Amino acid sequence: MFLTASTLLAFSPGPDNIFVLTQSIVYGRAAGLKITLGLCTGLIVHTTIVSLGVSVIFQTSLIAFNALKYIGALYLLYLSWKAFKASSSKLDTDKKEKLTSWQLYRRGIIMNVTNPKVSIFFMAFLPQFTNPSNGSITLQLIILGLLFMLDTLVVFGIISQLSGIIGKWISKSEKGEKILNRVAGTVFVSLAIKLILTGQK
Repeated sequence: MFLTASTLLAFSPGPDNIFVLTQSIVYGRAAGLKITLGLCTGLIVHTTIVSLGVSVIFQTSLIAFNALKYIGALYLLYLSWKAFKASSSKLDTDKKEKLTSWQLYRRGIIMNVTNPKVSIFFMAFLPQFTNPSNGSITLQLIILGLLFMLDTLVVFGIISQLSGIIGKWISKSEKGEKILNRVAGTVFVSLAIKLILTGQK
């Protein structure tokens, strides 16, 4: 039941899988996988936060909640600016920005960790599948969090591969690449606005 629910949640449109989709289209399948690994690393952070009970801070402290979400929104706006900047300049395959594995991995981590809603979601979702008679609740939460991460890794991996194929086909033309960057920039702005408008409840 937990894995079924996790798979459905991973496939449902949300900031993380939309981020993987757009970045895979722009930078390719391999880049999408690296970003997915970063996002999943972020889930480890959220699982730890929930297991330790720290997520309550984000639910009760408006300052902590807003600080984290604004950092995330600023980062998305920065990525949007870079995407629009790329689309407005003359594209040259040799001069096109090459992101290292670490940069892509880091994008995924920042994108996931700076969304306080993930911790609050985990705090509401994971405990439903725990049972005191099965031992330590903390250990059960950690196991469930890791299972959710593995499920997300598979689902987002599929999304990155399919999106990468589409991106490779579109990017064969200079006009196609410019359109991709503009679409990516628009998506980042939309995600930033959505994050800014996100409330604690």
